[in-house]
Amino acid sequence: VQLQASGGGLVQAGGSLRLSCVASREIFAISVMGWYRQAPGKQRELVARITTRSTTNYADPVKGRFTISRDNAKNTVYLQMNSLKPEDTAVYYCNADPPSPFNNYWGQGTQVTVSS
Repeated sequence: VQLQASGGGLVQAGGSLRLSCVASREIFAISVMGWYRQAPGKQRELVARITTRSTTNYADPVKGRFTISRDNAKNTVYLQMNSLKPEDTAVYYCNADPPSPFNNYWGQGTQVTVSS
């Protein structure tokens, strides 16, 4: 199973970025897909998740600014990040959470840096 994340970069505060994560077809189709982030010296935390039926939930700090979506035809989950703040700076990780007995899968991180 492979998760390939992309789209990170350096942006000024107030700017936007869109992250993408492509997953293998078999796992993507049955998984809740999520984005997590980990800032230096902090624990990894949930940013947003989307179910197979496209029900979404967001962490409070990103509500109203970030939007998670999925394209089932492309096996891809997106995270549109608007009104970025310096505190959004972190490594962002894509996650696939399929039902038991499958394992939980992580992609490689993509760095997002927001300058003030």
